[in-house]
Amino acid sequence: MGQNELAADFFDAAIGLLRQVRDAEADSVRAAGELVADTVEAGGRLFAFGAGHSALPAQDVVYRAGGFAVMNLLSVPGMVGVDVRPATLGSALERVEGLATTVLDAGPARSGDLLVLISLSGRNAFPVELARHARSLGMKVVGVTSVAYARETTPRNPSGTFLKDHCDVVLDSHIPVGDAELTAPGIPAPFAPASTVVTSALMQAVMATAAGALAARGVTPPLLRSGNVDGGLAWNDKVMAENADRIFHHH
Repeated sequence: MGQNELAADFFDAAIGLLRQVRDAEADSVRAAGELVADTVEAGGRLFAFGAGHSALPAQDVVYRAGGFAVMNLLSVPGMVGVDVRPATLGSALERVEGLATTVLDAGPARSGDLLVLISLSGRNAFPVELARHARSLGMKVVGVTSVAYARETTPRNPSGTFLKDHCDVVLDSHIPVGDAELTAPGIPAPFAPASTVVTSALMQAVMATAAGALAARGVTPPLLRSGNVDGGLAWNDKVMAENADRIFHHH
């Protein structure tokens, strides 16, 4: 099996998953986009969180050209990406009970805000507790997860539930358990994960839906432009000034 063939196989697998998610999750994406639009229109703030590699799709919608200025990263030291040594510490933190409640209580999120919570397996203590506590505070929660894990694995948190059980809207990434799309002779483990590609696409689809929903209501979406196009920086300064009380990634 040639290297080019493996590359093509991965693209085919990713495209297949994207098509599956586009069709199967259309109603949920619409519902999530409307929820985002509701929050923005009402003056609420938007937060995104994912632990480990699930942080990548969360960061993908924060402070970027074509994105909402009022989308903030819910930052948890040691859990945003793989920025700690050893990297296994980040995975361990996701299993610590009580940490999510402390993080949320110490941060700026409040009733009326919305949290997009990304967890591929949705089984660990942190995302489950975070979703539960966010809702108890009066926040809306959009969960982005692979529902297959709830069918094929056991919960790894005291509640015995999954992230999907504590959300206002659930977006199923349809990623198979194990998150690796390819196998090949001579390669001892499955490889080529597609969860980042698919989950990032789901996030952008939700934000695109929200932008359209706001425009349909006569509300201008608080979008940022690229700082590398003429006039972009001035545009962004204006948008950020107008929404300063809802932005926590900029001073």
